[in-house]
Amino acid sequence: MTKTKKLYRSQYDRKLAGICGGLADYFNVDATIVRIIMVVLFFISTGFPLLLAYIIGTFIIPNEEDVS
Repeated sequence: MTKTKKLYRSQYDRKLAGICGGLADYFNVDATIVRIIMVVLFFISTGFPLLLAYIIGTFIIPNEEDVS
C-alpha cells in the first residue's frame, strides 16, 4: 500500500506561516529554493495575487501536527 502525500504548513521549518516549508516537504526540495521562487513570483506578479494566495493558504492548509 502506498502512502499518500499530504500538504501541510510546516511546524518547524517556518519563517511566517510555514507555507513554503510545507510546500518544500511536499515536493521534496529545499525550503530555501521554494522561498526564493516565491519572492521572484511575488515581484513578477506585482505582489497582490501571490500575497492573497499565501494568506488564503494560511487559513486553508492545516498545520503539520494536525495532519500527523
